[in-house]
Amino acid sequence: MTGLPYGVRRRLAPYLLLCVALTGAVFAALACGALFGPRWLLLTGLFTGSLTLAVLGVIGEHDTGNDAAWPLRPDGPRAYAPALVHGVRAVDRATGRPAVDRNALSSVFAFDLTVVPEDRDPYRIRVRHPLDVQDLLHRDRAVVQYDPRQPWRVILPPNPPREAQARAARLDPDSLPTARSVRPTGLPSGAPVLLLGLALAAVVVTVVGTAG
Repeated sequence: MTGLPYGVRRRLAPYLLLCVALTGAVFAALACGALFGPRWLLLTGLFTGSLTLAVLGVIGEHDTGNDAAWPLRPDGPRAYAPALVHGVRAVDRATGRPAVDRNALSSVFAFDLTVVPEDRDPYRIRVRHPLDVQDLLHRDRAVVQYDPRQPWRVILPPNPPREAQARAARLDPDSLPTARSVRPTGLPSGAPVLLLGLALAAVVVTVVGTAG
């Protein structure tokens, strides 16, 4: 969920706290059932704990896979860079599979780009956007806006600066080094909920053990 826009994350904050509380309760039940009993509490903890880990794993895999770009942070640094366009296609917003109708509300454009910043080697990334704001269906150069500290955060601005457009027009693909994919670093989505839930469970088990 770290890839969500700030406004969305703020609205989801109460639900994330609820997820932490539920995760803590699940693992507290598992630990208390194993240490103190009764047996039904252990079995319940095993089942719900396995389900929780599966859900958090799916969330993390969905958000960090496929070399897809993340949105820019509202308070993060940003810069413009030219990019080579390797391909543009319409895909289903949910599954990422090719869309039958690129004008459908459920489809977005997927842009396969090589970003060429001034301060680092070129890198390959896929950017999704509901509209082809730079007419890249008919062009092989683009201008992106990216986060220099977290280069996997890339967007396609609708009105890039003229100097950035001029630099994109001067790009020579044959003179560029081989581009590599960039992947997000740090904790995957779902990990903060899991860690906070385990910490809460540890507190609960300690309290129960002391009281007992």
